[in-house]
Amino acid sequence: MSDTHPSAGGVAAALGAFGFWGVLPLYFHLIGPGVLPWEILVQRVIWAAVLLAVVLAMAGRWGRVWAVFAQPHLRRPLMASTVLIVANWGVFIWAVTNGHVLESSLGYYINPLLNVFLGFAFLGERLRRWQMLAVGVAAAGVILRVIAFGSVPWIALVLAGCFGGYGLIRKQLAVDSATGLFLETLMALPAALIGLAWMYAEGRAQLFIASPVIDVLLIGAGAATVVPLVLFTAAAQRLRLATLGLFQYITPTMHLLTGVLVLGEPFTGADGVTFAAIWTGLAVYTADTWSAQRAARRRLQPSSASSR
Repeated sequence: MSDTHPSAGGVAAALGAFGFWGVLPLYFHLIGPGVLPWEILVQRVIWAAVLLAVVLAMAGRWGRVWAVFAQPHLRRPLMASTVLIVANWGVFIWAVTNGHVLESSLGYYINPLLNVFLGFAFLGERLRRWQMLAVGVAAAGVILRVIAFGSVPWIALVLAGCFGGYGLIRKQLAVDSATGLFLETLMALPAALIGLAWMYAEGRAQLFIASPVIDVLLIGAGAATVVPLVLFTAAAQRLRLATLGLFQYITPTMHLLTGVLVLGEPFTGADGVTFAAIWTGLAVYTADTWSAQRAARRRLQPSSASSR
């Protein structure tokens, strides 16, 4: 499949996945301030587990679930990935419901560059010169913000760190995305149910109490987790990684626009400096990725021609 003629289905799936993730701040904001962010989190875990169980059953893939669960050496890394993804969800939901959508968008802009660094640090992947520059520029932007403005973008750093670590673990596990996410939500389920029981005992839970609209939105948090994952998997199967990588900027851009234009969050001088550095790093990183892809295709062309 050529990057110059990407699959229409793959493009549609990628737009759907990243667009879906892009509207999550509005979705969680719509649930309203009357619902604790921690209830949104536990409802997301519970209903995602339920929906994934149904999806896997309908697809006849329970055999994969048992096969993975039966391997003790996979349980510990899956538990670690569970902690990281649930922490990522929790911080994101808290940020959205407390007026920090702008900073959460910064975290997802940082993530691709953090992935490059993690690959170098933990997987022995070599950094090209322009990749090193991209990571350095992004890091300089964060450091400058801390020095010049005395402001640590902790939400962005935690979101990027948790998701980057999650990706690093999952990259090394031979577990497909749906099966892995189901096992992660299953591992988080006991804590989620205990947390929900405590909220009901304290009179702070809202599911089946507040209103039918809130009920639908809280239960729908499961679908908001599973649907974009399914679309992303479909896109990844149909598009080259370099092409798919360009779509990943849709989500943080939608978050940025939502925070500033819809929710009215201020865009400060510190934000301007940090975002400018991150965007510069991403521009360098994207240009280098496309250049490397073109060079790789040119190297393959002579051998392809001689084999015909």
